[in-house]
Amino acid sequence: MKKIYILGLSRWKRAKLKPFFPNMELIFVNRVEGLDEVLVWGNHPVEGLRVQRIEDGFIRSVSLGVDFSQPYSLIVDRRGIYFDATKESDLEYILATHDFDTALLDRAKAIQTYLVKNKISKYNLYQETRIELTCQATQKTILVVGQVEGDASLIYGAENMKNVELLQSTREDNPYAYIVYKPHPDVLGGNREGDIVDDIALQYCDHIEKEVSVDSLLSVVDEVSTMTSLVGFEALLREKKVVCYGMPFYAGWGLTVDKKKNSRRKRVLSLSALIAGAYILYPRYIDPHTLKLCEIERVLEAISQEKARYHTSWFYRVMTKIKNLITIKYYAVLRHTLKDA
Repeated sequence: MKKIYILGLSRWKRAKLKPFFPNMELIFVNRVEGLDEVLVWGNHPVEGLRVQRIEDGFIRSVSLGVDFSQPYSLIVDRRGIYFDATKESDLEYILATHDFDTALLDRAKAIQTYLVKNKISKYNLYQETRIELTCQATQKTILVVGQVEGDASLIYGAENMKNVELLQSTREDNPYAYIVYKPHPDVLGGNREGDIVDDIALQYCDHIEKEVSVDSLLSVVDEVSTMTSLVGFEALLREKKVVCYGMPFYAGWGLTVDKKKNSRRKRVLSLSALIAGAYILYPRYIDPHTLKLCEIERVLEAISQEKARYHTSWFYRVMTKIKNLITIKYYAVLRHTLKDA
């Protein structure tokens, strides 16, 4: 059985990771001496040996990562990681070089149709809600997407830009637009940095929406303004104009308005090719029920079913939230116990 050494991974992620590496022995270490290759989460710096970087995929679950829920997709990248625009990742390499044949593009188009029709995003936490904006009929509407400040995607993809700076820049570039601001759900939960006091945000936007689904917002705006958020990619799927103030993985391919440039990204891609690379070729997926490796289509079907149950069953929703709270408490106590040991 092949051994895989994984460096510095939090305890709650260890069990969640195992289904993505069947028939392999995962060995969790805190030191790299004597090793030739390790897996690390995200962009954790490691010198002197081969590194594979792992991260949640772009279709994750019907819950937040901070709730310690099982992810249904995982990225394993040997070159870099998709959110680090300073160097090439496996995803960038795929998008720059892959020969996207007709069968693959047709499959990607079907996935796009399914995602949009079933209103699936990365977390699928919030229920679709009808949103009424008080803008004029001829006024351009823009969704500004908040992110977790200090997150690696902002450090390596947007020069550590802040949410308030994104709001300010969007307003400066669009003085007459109706701007809607949506904070990141992890920030709203009080678990991560990036909160903007409403009074300050409203100096640059006209409306703030918090606990609503991404799809609900995308259905009522003309375009999206983002640093590196995945919401920008989801907006492309829904054929919205996307303006990027950072350099996310989906920028630089001729599909977005880019405030920054990436000299490595010279190819012009179709939307179907971008979808094929990001959703089909790059991540690996597990079946939410069996935890066995599968294709994305099976995950989408399962998420649609789980999402419908979560949003229609009050009992299931409450029990899920209670389970998440218990899990969060358990790992908080465990961290303190290990720290004091």
